[in-house]
Amino acid sequence: MKKFKPLLIVLLLVFSFYYTNKITDILENIDPIMKEIKITTKKYEIKPINAKINSNKITPGKKGRTIDYKKSYHKMKKYGTYNESLTVLKEVKPTISIDNNYDKYIVGGNYHNRNIALVFIVDNNPNKIINILNKKKVPGTFFIDRNYLEKNINIIKDLSNYEIELLNYNNKSLLDTTNSYINTITNKRSKYCYTEKDNQELLDFCSSMKMHTIKPNLIINSNLYHNLRTNINNSQIISLKINNYIEKELAISIDFIKSKGYNLVTLDELLKE
Repeated sequence: MKKFKPLLIVLLLVFSFYYTNKITDILENIDPIMKEIKITTKKYEIKPINAKINSNKITPGKKGRTIDYKKSYHKMKKYGTYNESLTVLKEVKPTISIDNNYDKYIVGGNYHNRNIALVFIVDNNPNKIINILNKKKVPGTFFIDRNYLEKNINIIKDLSNYEIELLNYNNKSLLDTTNSYINTITNKRSKYCYTEKDNQELLDFCSSMKMHTIKPNLIINSNLYHNLRTNINNSQIISLKINNYIEKELAISIDFIKSKGYNLVTLDELLKE
């Protein structure tokens, strides 16, 4: 019987703790302060929106919010009365998120946002593009060809104020090595892979590395301004390969995007839920 005494003591403590918590919860729920807090639920609650999946493609959802009842209650209880200004809110994650679907192509942001991300494919000197973005005070995301990067490693310093991602993903050790270059200077690692067409091998590799694969829904290599006028839309990932055509029309195209009420954001910002 002595062998069972420690177990009985543990069980009694667990039961006592559980019972005490239950009593505390009951008392809190009948407190007039908690009742007042719960009355305002609809005022503050925003339902999360699930990411949209269509075959092997996905677009981000949106986080919601609700009242953190316990934190709100304990904050107000200190003052002994209900005070709506002390309401504490908490995020509610969508059930379906891009963060648990690495095996899908991300083709854009949440359609309800009037955001656009400009993605530049870098296999030659991006200085003119950088100067235009600096002058216009807009962000950009640069996908750099690894071969170009290895021959022009200082390019990372020029792009340190921008979002930098990598191209070429067929070798994990090379990807890790190149990522370390970027991480050393920017304190960030690549989060995204890039493709313009279905590539299951790439998708599988990037998924295994916990990297999202981007498949832009608008790819422009020339006639930038004309293409934007006829194809611009909410939450687009617009891919631009750096060349003379893009450089010449980028400034006026940025002005056009802004004139239509769109916000230019980084890829990371576009895909936030």
